[in-house]
Amino acid sequence: MNLHRLVFALSLLPVTQAFADLPDREQALKLSDVVISANRQVEPRDASTAANTVFTRDDIERLQPSNVTDLLNRVPGVQVSPTGGRGSLPGIYIRGTKAAQSLVLVDGQRIANATSADSALQYLNVDQIERVEVLRGSRSVIYGADAIGGVIQIFTRRGADQGLQARLHSGFGNRDTWQQSLGVSGGDEQTHFNLSTSLDETAGIDRTGPSFSSDADHDAYRNKSYSVNLSHWLTDDVEIGFNALDNKGKTEFDNPFGLFDPVTFNSVGQQQYSDFELSTLGTYLDARINDRWKTRLELGHSENREKTFDKLSDDRYVFNTYRDSVNWQNDLTLNDRNSLMLGGDWYEDRVNSSTPFDEDSRWNRAAFIQHRYKGKGFSTELGLRHDDNQQFGSQNTWSGTLTVPLNEANDVLLSYSEGFRAPTFNDLYYPGFSNPNLKAEHSKSYEVQWRSRLSDTSKLEASLYRTDLKDAIALDADFTPQNIGSARINGLEASLEQRLFGWTGKLGASIIDPRDRDTGHTLNRRARRTMNLDLDRQFDRLGIGASWQAVSDSYNDEANTQRIGGYPLFGLRSSWKASDEVRPEFKLDNALDKHYSRTLYSYDGSNYGYREEGRTWMFGVTWTPEL
Repeated sequence: MNLHRLVFALSLLPVTQAFADLPDREQALKLSDVVISANRQVEPRDASTAANTVFTRDDIERLQPSNVTDLLNRVPGVQVSPTGGRGSLPGIYIRGTKAAQSLVLVDGQRIANATSADSALQYLNVDQIERVEVLRGSRSVIYGADAIGGVIQIFTRRGADQGLQARLHSGFGNRDTWQQSLGVSGGDEQTHFNLSTSLDETAGIDRTGPSFSSDADHDAYRNKSYSVNLSHWLTDDVEIGFNALDNKGKTEFDNPFGLFDPVTFNSVGQQQYSDFELSTLGTYLDARINDRWKTRLELGHSENREKTFDKLSDDRYVFNTYRDSVNWQNDLTLNDRNSLMLGGDWYEDRVNSSTPFDEDSRWNRAAFIQHRYKGKGFSTELGLRHDDNQQFGSQNTWSGTLTVPLNEANDVLLSYSEGFRAPTFNDLYYPGFSNPNLKAEHSKSYEVQWRSRLSDTSKLEASLYRTDLKDAIALDADFTPQNIGSARINGLEASLEQRLFGWTGKLGASIIDPRDRDTGHTLNRRARRTMNLDLDRQFDRLGIGASWQAVSDSYNDEANTQRIGGYPLFGLRSSWKASDEVRPEFKLDNALDKHYSRTLYSYDGSNYGYREEGRTWMFGVTWTPEL
């Protein structure tokens, strides 16, 4: 039976209110109790089978993060390892998997660099962000390659529900740090729009200590960004939309390894900086065909461009990647207990680089289907995806979840999921440091979740999981990628949300044991234990809050010979609603001025840590006049 016949048969069934009870996607972006990324559709967070964390715009304004990675550090099971201050490259580890094994989306578009798999999260300005959703655990059936560890989706700023509203923010801090943003948004019953622009700059810090004398300067960072969003209801059942985001600027960095050549390293010092641009463009059609069938078609384009320069030489390196994509998804309500999701994906990656690659493009196409059953005694979710990759052929992935409600306040979820990742262009073709014989990585994950609504003011979630990786890609002693035999990651994570005496507390903790099964070594740069706590209270117009984070030690290398020490961080924040339109705010990060590193480098035969920022303060004022 083809799709058209299936839909026609479904349309003859009795009418349900399956779609009518949920907000549309634009409304849902402002709500904290729904999630979109888990199944590419709006659903209650409690009904989603994915372990998830959501930050709304209200959360962002309350927590006052400097960047996206500040938010990710608050998610249980997520670790961030930057390489020295603002604008530095961060390693994102979800449930012990490396950055390349997790998928990052902006408004539904993949943003990872096709050459290195880095997602350039350090370049995303929080003033341009409406919402961040983090899914922990494989979602490869829904998204295909790269979603082994989890999915991070960032939604750009959206328009006001009604009327016209402007916003202006200006902030300054130590190290000559300035943050400026300006935006206007508006809407009525049919149309919503948002226009935003921002500027973020800082003199930075010296990211390395012992190194070449040419590196003994502060590494500055400057980011200019804008975003545009427009949505319009053509009829009560058909919505079209458009969104665009562009971040561009300059980031300076240290290279303690000396001058880098595509084939060899030599020992000449450098003063390096990169001109970067990260942009996404998307358009969509969202339609409710009838009360049982919704369809969504998305077209997207993303670019990740970077030019690296050296002030002491004529060296120039260009790494530009481009991606075009199409996604078509259909959500079908079969009856009150059964629903079906089916669709297809296509995307193509292209590389334009000053470094020659044997191959500079490849495509991936896929079809997926997922059935969901919701009963009184249990619920199930079963999915299948088939990917056809131009270089690595066919890949099939399965997932299944059984949800058992123990009582009205407690649910237990048992899950199994598979995933895969194709090697990057750097893995396969980078001159001198690649391996064209690499195989695709594969994973199998097992998870038990417990979700408990302890009371009206308490909520507890815990997950016990295991991920087995086959043909995992790691660098050998010569910096050449190899498929190691296998790796396994065991983990336990928990989050507790509690409201008491006017205070709101959110506690997250994680314990992992990530190992190369052939050597028994711990996978590098994964801390075994992490914990974070946020406490906030609103006193009429005054809001105050505090954050605490603790990270245990880890190893910088696969051989476990370079130890990275653990560290605690403490921060304070406050805001004051001076009027309905003016809100001053202040924050103090790393209040105890802890000196710490999350990544090491080698120089003159010794290992040193990339410096992270010490005590940092920021004062700002937000003005939101009604127009």
